[in-house]
Amino acid sequence: MLKPVSANSPSARAPLLQAIGITKRYGTFPANESIDLDLYAGEIHALLGENGAGKSTLVKMMYGLIQPSEGELRFEGEKMVLSGPSDARSRGIAMVFQHFSLFDNLTVAENVALGLGGSETFAAMSARLKQVSSDYGLPLDPKREVWRLSVGERQRIEIVRALMQNPKLLILDEPTAVLTPQEADQLFVVLERLRSEGRALLYISHKLDEVKRLCDTATILRGGKKISTCDPRAETAASMARMMVGAEIGEVKAGAGRATTVPRLLIEELSMAPDDPQGVHLKSITVEVKGGEILGIAGVAGNGQDELFAALSGERSAPRTANVIIDGHAAGHMSVTERRRLGAAFVPEERLGHGTAPRMKLSENALLTGHAASGMVHRGFVDKLATLATVDKTTKTFDVRKAKRDPEAASLSGGNLQKFIVGREILREPGVLIVSQPTWGVDAGAAAVIRQALLDLSGRGTAVLVISQDLDELAEIADRIAVMFHGTLSPPVAAAEATREKLGLLMGGASPEKEASSATVAKEASHAVGA
Repeated sequence: MLKPVSANSPSARAPLLQAIGITKRYGTFPANESIDLDLYAGEIHALLGENGAGKSTLVKMMYGLIQPSEGELRFEGEKMVLSGPSDARSRGIAMVFQHFSLFDNLTVAENVALGLGGSETFAAMSARLKQVSSDYGLPLDPKREVWRLSVGERQRIEIVRALMQNPKLLILDEPTAVLTPQEADQLFVVLERLRSEGRALLYISHKLDEVKRLCDTATILRGGKKISTCDPRAETAASMARMMVGAEIGEVKAGAGRATTVPRLLIEELSMAPDDPQGVHLKSITVEVKGGEILGIAGVAGNGQDELFAALSGERSAPRTANVIIDGHAAGHMSVTERRRLGAAFVPEERLGHGTAPRMKLSENALLTGHAASGMVHRGFVDKLATLATVDKTTKTFDVRKAKRDPEAASLSGGNLQKFIVGREILREPGVLIVSQPTWGVDAGAAAVIRQALLDLSGRGTAVLVISQDLDELAEIADRIAVMFHGTLSPPVAAAEATREKLGLLMGGASPEKEASSATVAKEASHAVGA
């Protein structure tokens, strides 16, 4: 059990942390501009904003990763100038990042030790790790290698490592992005307990329903400026999204009269060993996607989604050419380029490095995926006007915001880069589109644009396969949903029948039917005892 922090009424005390007129400039560009923010002990405070709004910049200053250009931070009433994250941790500020910083081949205890300072012995630290994880309902085996753990268990390591610092302020960046609904519910119990112990929590999330459920206060940033501070429980998800974006978020809806046609993508008995010794073995995956249909594949990251995408896109060759069929063509042995020539398009999960080459211009990135079937190359020569035209059309159609006409991919915010990557593929009007995590880490406005574009594309007869960890996303756009777990794919069910509870159980490896049967037996037993 950690040492509790005193938690008095917020109105009767000063803020634990104050940001006063915080400004951060990169050259002449203000990433944050004159932001005031008060964080109180015993409260969960949400930090909201669209991609590029300045959230990451602000919390990096609170954690000592970067220094403000103007303004000051006060912690427990005293001016604070942080020399780095270790200085922040020594004052009682901990942070759980969205992307894990773990070494797969090390044990849980070894990973935690790397993030902790002090003179504690490894044995004592391991024992404390086990005790803290047990006390907070986040059980971990200190001796297990990280590569053997589920994504949810890896998230526990990051949280427990932060808790072992006994923080007064805990910053969490998109903590539920990789969790099943059941795991998210368990995390909320932990966070509510930390609040009751008098700790301050700063909670960054794009999931506004979570914010309404969990948070006491929300501060909204837009364009690097503070727009509002509100009580999220008194707002709707739509009203908070409107404040974030500065306009109404359009409703995502399928067009009238959308009908399915023949299967355009077939996956037949696909079994593949991973090329990575720590990867996932695909086991007899069979499914079809019809023209005019969106098939959603749910699942916690690390259950074979990456291996499936690689097999479907042609990044890895399937064992048999008939394992993957695109518009009637056996494509299991075809390359990515050959599959594109059949009318297929692909959007990988990782934006930088996989979806785009970070230091290449957008026009050059458009050429990388469009050269095979988009008229950008004539007799071996690149048509630069055609590549720029693709950038311009994508920019206009998908509202891609950038500083100049043809910047490097790495210069765009995550949401704008994602709109560009998805947009360039959709504008090709593919017959088959396979997209992984289409709105990963993007704001409500960008997510709505991307989801509507996927629905519109399917309405024009394309077969769309969407791999996503976001159950709300799949419920909004998918016609049928299947779940990946340990390399196997469950039979697809109609989206209307795919409840969060049912999907969550499948994502965790449980059978909804068995759970329902067990619940019935338990209920009957309780009645028998009562009798």
